[in-house]
Amino acid sequence: MSHSRTQVFAHLDVPNSSLYRRIMNVFMANKRRFVVHLRPEDVAEALRGDGGEPVTQDQVDSALDSLDKWDNLRADPDTGRVTTVEDFYRARYLYQLSREGEAAERALEVFEQEVGRRGELQAVALEDIRVRLHALSALEGQPDPAVAHNLLLEIMSRLDSLAANASAFIGGLQRTIDLQDIEEEAFLAYKDRLIAYLERFVSELVVKSFDIADKIQKLDQVEALLRLAAEREAADAAPDEEDPVGLKLAEWRNRWSGLRSWFVGDRARPCQADLLRTRARQAIPDLLATISVLQERRAGRSDRSADFRALARWFAECLTEADAHRLWRAAFGLASARHLTVEAGEPEGAPSATSWLEGPRAEISVRLRATGSYSRRGAPSKVVNRSRQRAELAAFVAAEREQTELARKQLATGRPVLLSELGELDPVEFRLFLRLLGDGLAAGPGEVMARTSDGSLEVRLKPVDGHAEVRTEDGVLRGPDHELTIIDLSVAPYGG
Repeated sequence: MSHSRTQVFAHLDVPNSSLYRRIMNVFMANKRRFVVHLRPEDVAEALRGDGGEPVTQDQVDSALDSLDKWDNLRADPDTGRVTTVEDFYRARYLYQLSREGEAAERALEVFEQEVGRRGELQAVALEDIRVRLHALSALEGQPDPAVAHNLLLEIMSRLDSLAANASAFIGGLQRTIDLQDIEEEAFLAYKDRLIAYLERFVSELVVKSFDIADKIQKLDQVEALLRLAAEREAADAAPDEEDPVGLKLAEWRNRWSGLRSWFVGDRARPCQADLLRTRARQAIPDLLATISVLQERRAGRSDRSADFRALARWFAECLTEADAHRLWRAAFGLASARHLTVEAGEPEGAPSATSWLEGPRAEISVRLRATGSYSRRGAPSKVVNRSRQRAELAAFVAAEREQTELARKQLATGRPVLLSELGELDPVEFRLFLRLLGDGLAAGPGEVMARTSDGSLEVRLKPVDGHAEVRTEDGVLRGPDHELTIIDLSVAPYGG
């Protein structure tokens, strides 16, 4: 970007930046009322009513001149009030926003809006998208272009709002969990409302995202609807624009692809709704862990860092150096030694409180004086050979891995099977089956599809009439019957 483009931001980093920002706000406010030109006295009058610090006309004139040099404003000679020759030769200007200055102000507005955004999880937006998709799928034959266009605009607008607010909320939620943007007392006061808020949104997301994904996949005339919207927008395109229908259609295809990846996803782009649901669910145990840490702090749980901080406060409260020395000796045991073990020649009969300076001499080993320790007498300890234990552990891990792989092959056949027809499972197969069944049922009611956290297995569940019993060595699992399909994605193509 050239210097002439970036100098429109120069007024942000100068001593009078607050005055420049106030003046630019005046021009932006008048631009929204379709007032293009302003005289210096008009700007000064507006500044007197904005609640800021009072300014003189000379200060306003100087600031307007600087903003004109930075290309934020454009100055045009003001000849409308010339009545004498002296007025003609006196410099009078009308000021208006330049194209660069207006773009810089809009960029600053977006910046301030995004920085101040708190974010929210919009369950209402999910419902709006679902309702409008139902209305879109109900259009048949030759739909009204205006109706189709408005429905698509509303869907994309609600999706943009949902995605932006969810991203801002999750970011703010992480800062809350880290106790960066909130005090401990305030966090403890609203933790219950926050957890209830997350649980409500997750439940709404599970149900409505499933319905939205189903409608997106079953909508047959997507291309025709997108073309209607593109043709309607292209009707207002500028005369010099080449192939406006093609450009608008490409934009709408990109938007629809974003909607589909948000709620359906594919192998290259995971479903954003699933990622949001996972992050919102994970936030609940993270919040509970933060609450546990705060409760431990309040209960006065002691650790080394807390002890040293308390000791530092005690040292800071000592009135004299003598008090500090006494505290040091009490804390770290710098007193006369009671149990120093030395070699032959150790004096006897000296009281334990005797100072080193006043006590009798004692012979100290040269090794002790040089290294600080004695060498232990006798042969050194033998190094224990752990090769047998390591081999046993490796064999155990290999056998366990082999059992798990065998269980995967037994269950992940890629063919649908009823739970009631599974027969008896061994413990390894049953543990894998329970984990896969839990992932499938957590995806929501009805016919669902889910993948394991490592992405290696895909589970498809379809409710059927009847009840099922799955037997294992430890007992019998009973529940509603389902048609279960488990696909090993490491060997089978996605969707196979």
